[in-house]
Amino acid sequence: MHLDINTHDQTGYGLDHLPLAIMGGTDNQAGHVVTRVGDTVIDLAALGDLGVNLGLTDTTTAHPTDRTDDPWHANSLNALFATGHEAMARLRDRISTLATQTVIEDRLGPAFRSIDEVTLLLPIDCKNYVDFYSSLQHATNLGRLFRPNGDPLTPNWRHLPIGYHGRSSTVVVSDTPVRRPFGLRIVDNKCVFGPSLRLDIEAEVGFVVGRTSTLGTAVKTEEFFDYVAGVVLVNDWSARDIQSFEYQPLGPFLGKSFLTSISAWVTPLEALTSARTTPVTQDPIPADYLVDTDPWNLAIELEVELNDTLISHPPFATTYWTPGQQLAHQTVNGADVRVGDLFASGTVSGEHPNQYGSLIELTNGGSQPLTLSDHSTRGFLDDGDTVTIRASAPSLRGNRLSLGEVRGTIVGQG
Repeated sequence: MHLDINTHDQTGYGLDHLPLAIMGGTDNQAGHVVTRVGDTVIDLAALGDLGVNLGLTDTTTAHPTDRTDDPWHANSLNALFATGHEAMARLRDRISTLATQTVIEDRLGPAFRSIDEVTLLLPIDCKNYVDFYSSLQHATNLGRLFRPNGDPLTPNWRHLPIGYHGRSSTVVVSDTPVRRPFGLRIVDNKCVFGPSLRLDIEAEVGFVVGRTSTLGTAVKTEEFFDYVAGVVLVNDWSARDIQSFEYQPLGPFLGKSFLTSISAWVTPLEALTSARTTPVTQDPIPADYLVDTDPWNLAIELEVELNDTLISHPPFATTYWTPGQQLAHQTVNGADVRVGDLFASGTVSGEHPNQYGSLIELTNGGSQPLTLSDHSTRGFLDDGDTVTIRASAPSLRGNRLSLGEVRGTIVGQG
């Protein structure tokens, strides 16, 4: 068996990427941790069973409460991420060495499969989910829609990363059907109960926590890389009509809690070193706990596809509040984070209309519907619609790596 590394570099899944996922097990057994080179899935649990040393023998860097004896046969990546970045670096080196061998030993053949042969599960055991509101353009666009005669930004927006605690039990893996939510909404000046008629998307980037912090101790912006293991793509589906009626004064609830989709593949932070870029300038200068001595963001370019039509390409690098600031803010009051926690950027939108990350922006609140490739139009999502979010970033080898896509299809109720 031989892997064509040069070809795989062009797919976005070369040896400088090596994303991680959970492959479904058989006969009610635990899942297997897997990685990917091109369209070949490498079963790390199977390699371990075959006696391959994958580099996790030194676990001294793991947080004591996060360790496990077997991170490979698992239903989430939590235990593997908890081994820490040094162990992850060793793992990546071992996989690269194995995959670049001229011929892979026949006995290791069962550990290599085609991407089409595997079923991928939710990659993390998510106990806490936080969603932010970090894009200046997105917040401005929605403010203009909701407050046309006032300041589009609320007075607090430039002082702190606004966010809310979501419902972690409804965080699901890509390709999980999206059932249209029900709730209370206003129709002809009357409050009625029924299915959302303004079902929307939110194209986001999410961050997976790989280390548990101490309750009562804040995590600093510069400690981001000590606590975050990897990146996923997120679609935080939104029922705009339900949300607009319920959100005052306590914010999102039923309009957001019905489903949040994430990619099956988690891109390790180690693969995104070349994607670091200078963040936008913040004015006013934020509070001390939000100031990063080495400020950065990630040059991730998203694409949003509705059915067969590319409708947007939002740039993550333009988000106002950075991932490090998001982590620092959610812990500054002493709240802890735990392995497997997820926090997301909020909708990513650029300054141009073809860079908006939600339908409410792309269609001006539904008043200017999009025309799709089949000549149909959409203000918001219809049953049967499929939304796919993809993204790419600079890779370590100077190419582009492809983050795992997140996809969902709208289905009706009952």
